[in-house]
Order: sequence, then structure tokens, then C-alpha cells
Amino acid sequence: MKKIIFPALLLLLSASKINAQVMSNKPQWITIKSENLHCWECKERLDAYLLGENRANMDNGMLQWKFNLINGELKVQYLPDRVSVDEIRTAMNNAGFDADTAKAEPSVYAKLPPACKRIADGGGPKKGIPCHLQPD
Repeated sequence: MKKIIFPALLLLLSASKINAQVMSNKPQWITIKSENLHCWECKERLDAYLLGENRANMDNGMLQWKFNLINGELKVQYLPDRVSVDEIRTAMNNAGFDADTAKAEPSVYAKLPPACKRIADGGGPKKGIPCHLQPD
């Protein structure tokens, strides 16, 4: 009887371990706030950068991302076994954009157009001119 119970117990434990690994590989969503992500030009720049970074350095771990330019947010669906939230934030910083509390890389941020700068630095949307809409 012991010969049957022990292998069955091992099989049960390994099955639960495999199930736990599969569960941790499920896609997850993260929302990242950015002080300088409010206009269509910012979206285009960050989108192009993330596409390249996802292919080159993140093993295509970011499945999709959506912009909320009015609130200055980027919502990313990612695979945690391929890319971490910190890597996503670092990619945003390297593209010149703030990511939550992490500030943009200063040398890249300096090269952004005025509309893509922080409001505190004189950037962002101008009064009466919505820049979150795609230009015609």
C-alpha cells in the first residue's frame, strides 16, 4: 500500500507545482502614470520606442498597451515570466517619459519636443488646443 501512496503523492505535488507555474505566466495588466504623456506626438514616440524595445530586449513580453492621454497613463498587458514591471518603467524612462515615480532619462527628455515635456517645465497641452486627439 505504501508503494502506491508515495508515487501518487509525488504525482499530486508535481501537478500542483506545474499548475502554479502556469498560473504565474498568465498575462497581467499594469497602469503606469506619466507626467509628460498627454499628446498625440508623445503617444507616437513612446509607441514606436516600445515596439522596438519589446522585440529587442523584452522577448515580446508586452502583449499590448493602451494610452489614456487625458490622464497621462499607459496601461500594459505583459507576461511576468518574460518582462518585469520595472523593465517596462525603465523602457519608458529611456524613451524620455516619466513612469510613476521614476523620472525620464534626462538626456533623452531634453530632446523631446515642447509638447512632450512636463507641465512644470512648460510642456503639455496648451489652453484651448487639445493635443490628445489624432491630427487630421
